[in-house]
Amino acid sequence: MWKFDFPWAFLLLPLPILVWWLVPAYRTTASAVRMPFFHEIADAVGEKPAPGGVRLRSNWLQRLMMPFLWVLLVIAAAKPVYVEAPVTHEEPARDLMLAIDLSQSMSTRDFVNAATGERMDRLTAVKRVVADFVAKRKDDRIGLVVFGQAAYPQAPLTLDHDSVLVLLNQMQIGMAGPRTAIGDAIGLTVKLMDNSPASEKVLILLTDGNDTASAIPPEQAAEIAKGRKLVIHTIGIGDPEATGEDKVDLEALQHISDITGGRAFRALGKEEDLVDVYKTLDRITPDKVKREIYRPQRDFFWIPLAIALLVFALYHCLALLIAMLRSPRREPAPERATIAEVSHGN
Repeated sequence: MWKFDFPWAFLLLPLPILVWWLVPAYRTTASAVRMPFFHEIADAVGEKPAPGGVRLRSNWLQRLMMPFLWVLLVIAAAKPVYVEAPVTHEEPARDLMLAIDLSQSMSTRDFVNAATGERMDRLTAVKRVVADFVAKRKDDRIGLVVFGQAAYPQAPLTLDHDSVLVLLNQMQIGMAGPRTAIGDAIGLTVKLMDNSPASEKVLILLTDGNDTASAIPPEQAAEIAKGRKLVIHTIGIGDPEATGEDKVDLEALQHISDITGGRAFRALGKEEDLVDVYKTLDRITPDKVKREIYRPQRDFFWIPLAIALLVFALYHCLALLIAMLRSPRREPAPERATIAEVSHGN
């Protein structure tokens, strides 16, 4: 649709009428020298003097052109624009980080696919379920953190989920060390998401052991995450009956989630358990997109302005041409040598 950004400019349309009505005509005077033999000199040089007082009068073309030009200038001042169809711009409203334990205990083959009866190690089961989860989160920025004896960023927060899936597939057991550093994984995630502009920040922490190698205690890291408005959901996939580092501390994971306002889950033995956990996470953290709708505008003030300049230029070119055609041709001036010859003869 068409609109004017400054429609109040049309109030200027009657301004020339008000000026013509209220402002007196401009008059000017100039000094002159009286010459009693002015006409004799004019006749001698073949010039026809103009009248002393000249009053310029507009012709019919000027009377039509000047209002037209004023209307065009007012239209240009009102700034006509064409508003195009609305465009919707979508931005992710949530940043989602996945922290995955790669300690040596993730090689335990205690996960079973109910459909095929296939036994697989814990990391393989996690990869398959997480890959489906990532593929469904089209509107979230997703990143990966891996941890073992230390925590490392595997994939930055990005909407390029294909790259995230490639990096997820490249994870190997033991690549981050044999031990478990849950507190360091939380601390690294807080650092990676500290400058995130997203309104919601979520960490899904998956581990099969207890914390044995962190430089910062997990509870303290959770308190820092809470201060940065980072919600942590924990998933324990280890055997709570195991001993040592392989024993998953479900109470500690529950405490981490409670501190940040998240939830704690447990998945043991079946791939379907992990699927159910991620379905629950998908339900409690649905896709959330910030949509901004704007309408592009194109300015067209230059069109009436260009028409006004073109008409003005054409009028003056036409007036100059008419003046050249109407001007009489001058006779050549008498030769000055005649006076000199007469003087010589005397």
